[in-house]
Order: sequence, then C-alpha cells, then structure tokens
Amino acid sequence: MPSPEFLRRSAGLTLGAGFALASYAAWEARQYTVREVTVPLLPAGHAPLRVLHLSDIHMAPDQRAKQQWLRGLAELEPDLVIDTGDNLAHMASVPIVLDSMGPLLDRPGVSVFGSNDYFSPGWRNPLRYLVADNGRRNTHTPELPWRELKQRFADRGWMHLCNEFGRVTVGGTTFALAGVDDPHLRYDDLVAVAGPADAAADVRLGITHAPYLRVLDHYAAAGYDAIIAGHTHGGQVCLPGYGALTTNCDLEPARAKGLHRHPASSTPGDPGSSWLHVSAGLGTNPYVRFRVACRPEATLMTLVPKA
Repeated sequence: MPSPEFLRRSAGLTLGAGFALASYAAWEARQYTVREVTVPLLPAGHAPLRVLHLSDIHMAPDQRAKQQWLRGLAELEPDLVIDTGDNLAHMASVPIVLDSMGPLLDRPGVSVFGSNDYFSPGWRNPLRYLVADNGRRNTHTPELPWRELKQRFADRGWMHLCNEFGRVTVGGTTFALAGVDDPHLRYDDLVAVAGPADAAADVRLGITHAPYLRVLDHYAAAGYDAIIAGHTHGGQVCLPGYGALTTNCDLEPARAKGLHRHPASSTPGDPGSSWLHVSAGLGTNPYVRFRVACRPEATLMTLVPKA
C-alpha cells in the first residue's frame, strides 16, 4: 500500500501538471495566427486574388486582444472576405465585432451564420469537447442580436447567404456562390440551393458554417470548385503529432482544419472532388477559453490559376 507521503507527492504532482496545462491552454487561446494557403482555382490568365477567411470569432466585450488583432487584418488588403459564422458570444457584441472588423467591411464580403450567431453561449462541461457530436443543439438560451448583425453587414455592402445563391465579381473574376444556413442547427435547406453550379462563372464556391458531410457531398456533387467552412475550431484540443480528437460534427478529425479535398482524395486537382477549406477559427466558447496544439487563426487564401 502506498505511503501517505507518496500519495501526497503524487497528488501534488497531478495538481501541478493540471494547473500547468490549464495555464498553457488559456495562453494558447490568445495566440492569434494568420495562416496562408494557395489554392489553384482561377482560370488561366486571371491575376491572383487574396481571400481572407474568418470564422468562429465568438466575440465577447472583454476580449480586447482579439479585437485589436482582428483590426490589424485589414493590413492584409484582401480582395474578398468570407465570414463563415459564429461571430457573437454576447448580447453586446455586434458593435464590437463591427468595430474590430473595421476596414475589412469596406472590402467585398460574403457571410453565413452559425449557431452562436443565433443563440447565446452557455456553460458546458469541457470534457464534452473530447467526444463525438451527440446531435443535441443549444437552442434553449436567449437569442443573440443576429438580425442586427445581418443588417449591419448588408449596410456595408456584404452579401449574406441563407440557403440561397449569390454572385460577386472581384478583380475581373466572377464568383458563383451558394450558402446554407447553419447545418449544426439543421437550418440548412439543400433543396433551396439544388442544381449544378453555375458553369458560366469563373469560380464556384459553396459556403457553410458547419462542414457536415451532407452539405459537403451536395456541393461537391453540384460541381463547386471549393467549399469554405468553419465550426470545428480545428478540434480545439489536439494532441501534438496526432491532431484533432473531434470536430463537433460528422466530418472526420483528420480534416478538422486546413486545406483538403472532398470527397477525401490524396490527388491534388482530383476532378472527382472539390477543394475543402476548414478554418480552425479565432475563438472559443467564452466559458471554456482554452486551446491545445491548435492556435486561433484566420486564413489568407491566395487563389491562383489552375495548373
């Protein structure tokens, strides 16, 4: 039987390790990062375009470091901004999000909403982030001011896609867009965006907050060149050398963040699949402000002509 002294030391070491990990996870949740990827999407002869992908900002009024960092993204001078939702985390967040995005709202922009644009976040057991999506949705908390956010985006000229098609021309390149409402809340209406992607456009993008397979399959089968999504937080808690443990949807953890193909393929430019970019996002649930081996991010996607 272990001695009392051994038990005391073991308990002390366990508590110390737990405190160190929690401190690190809280620190990493504020290490905002710009990730850059190059995607061959454009027709031959088109000039490269810079697309800034924002997702899962989860803004709360007290997150001043995040607000300052977000303001600085305007220096990237993107040609197009795509916001894949979960912007809010507080009833008073709308003016803060708008102020933090600042000059980005003067750029052409497209948005879809996620569950945390619609409903206030609530406390949840952190261990639930380590298990697969259980199908239950948080719709019992008060509504957030998503209508105001949608209107303010529209006032600045941004296009909001809620189970509908859109079209935007940037730098001489025409984008045909389709966007669904949040699949995590089952608000997506794939019938409303049915049919083949617009072949007359230069680039075809399918946009969603949560990368549920039913949505990804729909976009890929319809011929969209790329699918843009968020929601997963990149797993939020990852194991170094292994990666994400979960995605909070039915997408497999191996594609929890970054640039991939859908259906999954190891062949770049596989004509049977679309590019898929999943952002690890900028924020967390305000009650669980930690990340492990998965820094918060925005992604600058440089679109170049196809080989």
